[in-house]
Amino acid sequence: MPVRDAERTVRAAVASILRQTHRDLLLVAVDDGSSDRSAEVVGGLAERDPRVLQVRGPGEGIVGALQRGLARCDAEVVARMDADDVAHPRRLARQLEALRAEPEVDALGARVRLFPRAHVRGGMRRYAAWVNAITTPADVARELLVESPLVHPAAAIRRAALERVGGWRDGPFPEDYDLWLRLAEGGGRLANLPEVLLDWRESPSRATRRDPRYALARHVALKAAFLRRTVLARAQEVAVWGAGDTGKAFADALRAEGVAVALFVDVDPRKIGTRKRNAPVVGPDGVGRARGLPLLVAVGAPGARPLIRAELARQGFEELRDYWCVS
Repeated sequence: MPVRDAERTVRAAVASILRQTHRDLLLVAVDDGSSDRSAEVVGGLAERDPRVLQVRGPGEGIVGALQRGLARCDAEVVARMDADDVAHPRRLARQLEALRAEPEVDALGARVRLFPRAHVRGGMRRYAAWVNAITTPADVARELLVESPLVHPAAAIRRAALERVGGWRDGPFPEDYDLWLRLAEGGGRLANLPEVLLDWRESPSRATRRDPRYALARHVALKAAFLRRTVLARAQEVAVWGAGDTGKAFADALRAEGVAVALFVDVDPRKIGTRKRNAPVVGPDGVGRARGLPLLVAVGAPGARPLIRAELARQGFEELRDYWCVS
């Protein structure tokens, strides 16, 4: 659990872990150079409960804090927690039970509940609804390039899998999504328990709003690099369904990876017959021209993705073989 200036919330976060029905645990709380009383609060809790281990860091950022904490963990499963969230009492017990029952799963998240309601915006509400609907490894594989398919502070990860990929990685990208992609790239399976096991605090000061590493362009670049290493490793060209902002953003990111867009598909009659990023735009009836090319469905409009999936299935395209949904 990385801690940075969280004196108002860290006590409740720690208490929610110490009250777990699974008692055999060590909470590694890494104070990452807090300027408030966070370290004092956590230190007092550590004095009262030997299951709390306080580690002090110099203020190196979340990845450094995570790696510093990981070095002090010796259990087979490492669970993430944030200093402003609240875990359900059976969170760890349920995740450990599921990981024992499903040895092929490397990382297991859970459904989350956003709070307090006054701070929850439409975008986060939509994301929480989306991620809460993703449970099985097949769901995650299908949605992997749409958004981050596990909520980081709700995840329990096998230590061996973390070590296999080198743990968290620092860079100009979201560290949690980067980890999920690297685990998947290495053949690991990811899933979510279909139970709400974390109250996930929403706040105007959330890092995803302030830190440029979590910007949309960083997500797109990370996905494009992953695609280039995996399904597009031998491709020189792709087709993209969606000639709007999302499709053009992926075209630009893929071009930086050495992959050109040969064709766009779009339903907007104003775009059909034009050229975007120097590639022709055709309507859905022309999607057959994409056969033989990897097809990326880059449409973020609410409700559009299921319709496109249905149309592609009707025309004989198979997801994760012929096309991949991205956003």
